[in-house]
Amino acid sequence: MTQWIVLASVVGGNPSKDFELRTLGEVKGSPEDAQNALLEAVNNYADDVWKVTRRQVFKCSDSSYLVRVEGRVAKYEYLIQLAEQVADTESAELPDTVE
Repeated sequence: MTQWIVLASVVGGNPSKDFELRTLGEVKGSPEDAQNALLEAVNNYADDVWKVTRRQVFKCSDSSYLVRVEGRVAKYEYLIQLAEQVADTESAELPDTVE
């Protein structure tokens, strides 16, 4: 069974978190299961935004979205991505390295 992670990185609006990368969730399952987890994050993730007043979503690719969230006092931008595990040194099913 394939393993996926949903990631969020701050790309605008909060200088103290400019290079922060968070794992929002892990999914073991089908590509459809992983896509559902990604869309759940895209439609709901707001991190520290207080009183969300607007959410804009920009599709970069099938596995990557830019989400702009406005609150009462600030606007934040997050890059939310889906990543598939492709290597694992402890798995018999996956290669140890990528080429």
